[in-house]
Amino acid sequence: MTAAASTVREAVQSRLSVRAFLPDPVPPDIIRQVLEDAARAPSGGNLQPWHVDVLAGGTLARFKALMQARLAPNAEPETPAYDVYPPQLPSPWRERRFRVGEDMYALLGIPREDKPARRRWFANNFAFFGAPLALMCSVDRRMGPPQWSDLGMFLQTVMLLLRERGLDSCAQECWAFHPQTVGRFLGWPDERMIFCGMAIGRRDPEHPVNRLRSERAPLDEWLRFHD
Repeated sequence: MTAAASTVREAVQSRLSVRAFLPDPVPPDIIRQVLEDAARAPSGGNLQPWHVDVLAGGTLARFKALMQARLAPNAEPETPAYDVYPPQLPSPWRERRFRVGEDMYALLGIPREDKPARRRWFANNFAFFGAPLALMCSVDRRMGPPQWSDLGMFLQTVMLLLRERGLDSCAQECWAFHPQTVGRFLGWPDERMIFCGMAIGRRDPEHPVNRLRSERAPLDEWLRFHD
């Protein structure tokens, strides 16, 4: 089990996108307190545009079974809620995305030419990588980019507070590819749209994928001081 973070810096440094979880349940009172505290995240005009659905137990099992059917080769594709990445992603962002993917598959021992194995691994996203608890974050369609920024700050705060509790997470924008399935299952009104999901639990320390630490660009590449 990963130790709890005792400082904000330690929470930031120890947070990573965990892609293999232990089955240990997450107590409901802990996730409730984390979400209540995270609601103090900055929000322009105090709009607090986030909506959160938490899935655990039998509900999570039913949702994962539904997604297995949705991932069948003959299933009708859905219209994505938004572009997760800009079309024709330019440099240097294209190379960063490529590098983290290749580093992950190298840890898993899946070569680039083994496309079926890569697709099977990617499908683990839709089972929340075995996490015992998951959440879906949604937003009113009338909200704009500033409110989406609010969602990001809220979710970052959630992930850091989880680290304070010794818990781990993986934010998942892949759910934007199945917005109709998610919305119908959770009974969202038509004006609500998916932002992302999040897998939550304790990381499996033995799984090689959890050794992945994505690189960060050096400070001087993106920072300018103006005296």
